[in-house]
Amino acid sequence: MPDAAWIERIVPLGVRLVQLRAKEMAESRLREEIRRSLAVCHAHDCQLIVNDHWQIAAEEGADFVHLGQEDLAATDLDALRASGLRLGLSTHDEAELETALTAKPDYVALGPVWPTILKQMPWAPQTPERLAHWRERVGDLPLVAIGGLRPERAAEVFRYGASSAAVVTDITLHADPDARVREWMDTVRGIEATRHNF
Repeated sequence: MPDAAWIERIVPLGVRLVQLRAKEMAESRLREEIRRSLAVCHAHDCQLIVNDHWQIAAEEGADFVHLGQEDLAATDLDALRASGLRLGLSTHDEAELETALTAKPDYVALGPVWPTILKQMPWAPQTPERLAHWRERVGDLPLVAIGGLRPERAAEVFRYGASSAAVVTDITLHADPDARVREWMDTVRGIEATRHNF
């Protein structure tokens, strides 16, 4: 979600893992956004991932930081681990996956699975089938599917090995975001009722 207001809106609906994806924000405001996000997360048994800003995330007590490959290259992984933060990494091709696995992350994300409007990417859509290959490579590590996800596509990404489905614009651009969150949660609960291995 782009800011704490969105997180305050959706977490009380039952969300258990949420990312604050505030890309261009002054440090003082980012800290306040993290604090607000953590307050609602703590009140509703939800874990908070902060995108990119690992040192600030650690200082403010976030659960995870999510890094792209460029951020990873500039990160002191020993210091990150010592801070207690858990680490998630984006991957888009085999070389990035190899780099990510060397960093020993707590989860790996693959994307975009389908075309996405969130940001311009040089990679073609990965396809759900690619998730199966990533699942083989990462073993038991949690695997997050990113990009172009909608509720009707959820079963497919889980069938091919995803542990989680990351959703941004399908909620933030929806005519009724709260209803869409509830639809996502109902969809995933239905999948969980028939599967026990993700």
